Formats: sequence, structure tokens, C-alpha cells
Amino acid sequence: MQLEGIDHVALGVRDIERSAKWYIEVLGFKRLHEDMWNGVPTFIGKGNTGIALFPASPNAKSIPSTHRDIRMLHLAFRANRQNFLTAQHELEKRGIKFEFQDHEISHSIYFRDPDGHQLEITTYELPKRP
Repeated sequence: MQLEGIDHVALGVRDIERSAKWYIEVLGFKRLHEDMWNGVPTFIGKGNTGIALFPASPNAKSIPSTHRDIRMLHLAFRANRQNFLTAQHELEKRGIKFEFQDHEISHSIYFRDPDGHQLEITTYELPKRP
């Protein structure tokens, strides 16, 4: 079997339009396949990364679960060093809290979308150590 990579990740969200707008405005995604499926799911994407937004059940909860529950742990995006720093400034400007982690081979920031899905932006371009 020869796979090319991940096509998209499907996320259940409370409000598709709110989530699409958030991913477009905050992370720079674009709408894809707008004239398909009567908008359900709504596809958004950037580069080779796609996200399909599906309506969550009316009684769905977005309680952050523990680190190793059986679920999607987080969705990670890669950026070069400059865009990694720019992303931090943009999140701060929008009042979106994030956590920085040094993974030795990479640096990452973690934050949540409006439905509580954990997102990561990571860079492997590290500053030179003294």
C-alpha cells in the first residue's frame, strides 16, 4: 500500500460557521469544495492540510480529557521559525492563550479552538544554542 499522506481530519463542532470563520481568520485556512454536499461537512484547508467540520450532537460536550484517552489528542501544524513566532504574536493579539513547550528537537505551542480541540503549531527550526 502506498499512501500520499493525510487528506483531512474530521472534527465535530457546535457551530460550523463559527468554526470555519475561526480557522479562516486565525490560522489562514480557505474554504474548499463549497458547492458540495450542501455544506455538510464544510471543508477548509491550507496547503495539503484539510479539515472537515461536521455538526456535533446537540448534547456534545467539549470537556478536555486526559492526555492519553482514546480520542484525537491534538492536530499539529508545522511552520518555519518566523511563522512560528508570528503565530504566537497573532494568538496573543487575539487573546488566545497558548502553552509553549521545548521538545529538544522542536518547539511547539498548544492552544484550543472554539470547541476545545487542542491544536499545535510546531517548528523544527530552533534558535542556535550558545
